[in-house]
Amino acid sequence: MTRKRVIALTAALLLVAVAAFEFWRFGNSAKESSYVTMPVQRNNITQVVSSTGTLQAVVTVQVGSQVSGTIDKLFADFNTKVKAGQVVVQLNQDKFKASVDQGRANVLAAQSNLAKAKVSVADALRTLERNRELRKRDLTAQSELDAAQTAYDAALAQVEVNKAQVAQAQAALNQTEVDLDNTTIRSPVEGIVISRNVDVGQTVAASLQAPTLFTIANDLSKMEVHTSVDEADVGNIWEGQEVTFTVDAYPARRFTGKVHQVRNAATVVQNVVTYNAVVRIDNKELLLKPGMTANVQFLVSQKEGVLTIPNMAVRFKPPEQKDEAQELLRQEQSRAAPRVGARRTSRSGGGGGGGGGRRVRIYVLKNLKAQPVEVQLGITDGSKTEVRDGELNENDAVIIGMASGASAQSKAGVANPFQPQQPRGFGFR
Repeated sequence: MTRKRVIALTAALLLVAVAAFEFWRFGNSAKESSYVTMPVQRNNITQVVSSTGTLQAVVTVQVGSQVSGTIDKLFADFNTKVKAGQVVVQLNQDKFKASVDQGRANVLAAQSNLAKAKVSVADALRTLERNRELRKRDLTAQSELDAAQTAYDAALAQVEVNKAQVAQAQAALNQTEVDLDNTTIRSPVEGIVISRNVDVGQTVAASLQAPTLFTIANDLSKMEVHTSVDEADVGNIWEGQEVTFTVDAYPARRFTGKVHQVRNAATVVQNVVTYNAVVRIDNKELLLKPGMTANVQFLVSQKEGVLTIPNMAVRFKPPEQKDEAQELLRQEQSRAAPRVGARRTSRSGGGGGGGGGRRVRIYVLKNLKAQPVEVQLGITDGSKTEVRDGELNENDAVIIGMASGASAQSKAGVANPFQPQQPRGFGFR
């Protein structure tokens, strides 16, 4: 066999092989489905409610001044650990000590006036008894006896007045002593100073309200997260519920806690109603600081090894139902007025993920055709949803969208097999 024949035979075999491959590829492509599917799988699924909050100490005390004055000494600073009763601020005491001295002098003066009044009573009593004796002997007029009686009664009344003046002066002295004692400001609790608002030499005025000098956190090893939960999610929050959260300072670490309280007072901001949920956490490592923003997740439900479908399968509708579904959606949106403002919380199953227990229709690919199946949905984690009931088995192919070009072909009729095909992609509906 010559070399030319070998080359010609090889070329002919290659052409036959290419033609066979193209025939095989065209035959299989004609049988390819126009739907994008994903299998039904068994997975673990967790439903959570997400929110944001602020870290705070369980007990935070603002230390103020009850009297006005000038800061003379400071005995605490930022991050200073203090004990209950420890002196943290000393105001200038000169004016208050002078007031105490004046108050003591007023008390002495009032006591002297009281003693003088008692002497007057004794003198009036002697005069009265003398006039009584003279009146018995008919040596004086009745008017003189009446005048002596009046003087005696007036002296007794003056004694009572002077007693009241002594008590008044003593009360004023007590007040000045209290003011003097208030110039020494002590910590009401044991804790750590997280804020200092004054410096030495600064004048504080307590005429209208007590100025805040220090902010003391009682115990930073126990802290709280105050979160705002949307009214649509507050039904999934309860006391004792497990909570996980992260903070920007430690993005790779998840902290845990429990719901301590769900407060009934509603907060309305731009027609959005939220409720305050307080989460108690353990901060023994003192990593968390007051004021940090926490990204909180409330654990609502958790299941293991359940049938799940992707949430896109719940949203998928065949092309022939698309126009009808969009019209219904437009009608529903026209009836419901939009709410102003954004929600501060979000449910993990939002956006068509399926609520617990509701029944929906999904589509399963059988024999290259979309077959509707009624299923009952359970909890969702935002990407997949539990299937509680329905004629659905593991590894069934649920439809999540249309391959690109399939919708156009369904409207234009049968496609030309010799026309170049467009690249395939995901056209989710």
